[in-house]
Amino acid sequence: MKTRMLILLGMVLFGTSVAFAQAKTEKFEVKGNCGMCETRIEKAAKSVAGVVTADWDQKTRMLAVSFKESETSVEKIQKVVAESGHDTPGFKAKDEVYNKLPGCCKYDRTDAREKSPGHKH
Repeated sequence: MKTRMLILLGMVLFGTSVAFAQAKTEKFEVKGNCGMCETRIEKAAKSVAGVVTADWDQKTRMLAVSFKESETSVEKIQKVVAESGHDTPGFKAKDEVYNKLPGCCKYDRTDAREKSPGHKH
């Protein structure tokens, strides 16, 4: 009985360590201004299957996400965050979504427009 418990405990610990080993953490900029933005950005990132944690820093505008590479990618996370109204390095939020954000959440989009494909100077 004691041996079975030790084997079972060992399997659980090994399985847990394998699960944690697969999680990858990345940081990238997400445009936003306030606490409401933080809630929206983190909620959007956490809605992506495979995302373990998401933490957006209002001062640095950086989102730290921990995710399972076997289930998702940085690109998928950035796309979902942009769909919530917040520009990321890989995706620009649609104007109609951005325009529905509360006034305090409307960040400067000058950089995003300059970098977007098809923008003429």
